[in-house]
Parts: sequence; C-alpha cells; structure tokens
Amino acid sequence: MTDSPDKIQWHPAFYAAAGLELRENREELDLIPEYNLSKEPIRIDLLIIKDGGKSIKNEIGHIMKTYNVIEYKSPEDGLTIDDFYKTVGYACLYKGYGASVNQIRLSELTISLFREAYPKELFLALKQEGHEIEEAYPGIYYVTNKLPFLAQVVVTSRLRKETHSSLRILSKHADKADVERFLEKTRKMTSPREQNDIDSVLQVSVNANFEVYQELRRENGMCEALRRLMKEDFDELESAVLLKNIKNVMESFHVTAEQAMEALKIPSNERATYLSKL
Repeated sequence: MTDSPDKIQWHPAFYAAAGLELRENREELDLIPEYNLSKEPIRIDLLIIKDGGKSIKNEIGHIMKTYNVIEYKSPEDGLTIDDFYKTVGYACLYKGYGASVNQIRLSELTISLFREAYPKELFLALKQEGHEIEEAYPGIYYVTNKLPFLAQVVVTSRLRKETHSSLRILSKHADKADVERFLEKTRKMTSPREQNDIDSVLQVSVNANFEVYQELRRENGMCEALRRLMKEDFDELESAVLLKNIKNVMESFHVTAEQAMEALKIPSNERATYLSKL
C-alpha cells in the first residue's frame, strides 16, 4: 500500500525524477541518493557523479561538472539562505573528504537546489549578500559571484512544460496536462531502471493528486496506462484514499460511517467493503 497523502515520501520520487530528466546521459552518470559525507549523520540528498567529458543534454544538467551536490526541498519545505549555505557547506565537506589531497577540484564541483515554489526571499537575501541571479533557462537560476563553484536553483513549477514533466508532477497541485504529458512520454521508456523510476514518481504524484488521476481515468481511460506503469493497483490506491476521506468526514462532522459514505456518494453496493475496514 502506498503512503497516505499526509505522509508522502517525496525524496525517493525526486531521485527517480532526476534519473528520468537525465536519462539521455544516464549511462555516464552515477546517482547516489542520501550520500553520507562521513560517519556522522550528515547526508547529501543526491550526489551525481558524471563520468567523462560529455555535456548533459537536459537543461538542469548544463551547469553540472564531475561532482554535483543536489539539495531537494519537498513541497512542504521552505528554502532559506541558510539552506543555500548548508548546501555550499555539504559540497565543501564532500571535497574535504576526498580520498587524496585535492582529488575533488573546485572547478569540477557544483551545487543545485530544487524546490517547487519560487524562493523570492532566498533570492533577495542572496542579492543582499552580493550574489548575482540569472535565469539561464525557464525555472533554472544560476547563482554567481562570491561562490567557490557553480550553483543553481531550480524552481520546478517554472520549468518548461514540454521537457520537465517528471519534476513538474512532483507537486500537490499537479497540472492535468503535465500528468498527461508524463504518461505519454514514459510509454517509450521500457528499461527496468526507467520503469522503476516511473513507478516511484507516479506513486507519489498519484498520492498527492489523486483527484487529477481519477479524472484522467474517467475521461481518457488512463487506468490501463497507470496499471502498466505503477507497481500498486490503481483501485487499491483509490480504496485507500476513499477510506481516509470517510474517516475524515466522520471525525470532522461527527457523523456515522453510513452518513459519511452517503455524503461522499459512495455506491451502496460498495459500502460494506469500507465498513469492514473502519
């Protein structure tokens, strides 16, 4: 069973989305989630090590060098000036923990911070500290001046719709067109690794935007695609979400289960199933 909507595990889905975004260069990249900087509990959200001198085709990877430290903020998280400098610190620590002196050169190190919402206060604070902000591509902001290495802030809600659907649907307010675009785009992704990444992204996106997927299923027969792409059965997820909604209505309005199901317009022939689970 997938997580309930109020306990969504966003980070694993982000790692998967990053893999899908960078799939054209995937064989040259080593994506290491929750990389431990030391024996202490200091971990990088995602470390991307690029093998060879080829440039990354995806826009979010244009800035990337050999060693790339990634910080991801889920939709519920803020992104402050302290978060920015913490990521700078992680990158510096990563360099300092190299196997030999200067093994990790500053010129081969970058940081990227990902967040759905535009971080207005962060950008203001960075400018006040003397940094410069440049929107290199839609939703992708390079932070320059007074930094030891290249840095960017990626605002996923402002990324190009045509090319970044895997990151755009990691939202509690996913756009239906983005979801349709993601499902269509992933039809051609058939390798086991890609299928696993697709499953991870979908499970979180469906949990956070169940009504959107339910509408797509009714309108366009998307259920078959979702069944093919997701490890969890769509009907099982639908049952879990409806069960949660029944409980919420009962608690909020102090009504019986039968009254809650009547308010939610659950068919009479299905109510016994939910009653047995309450």
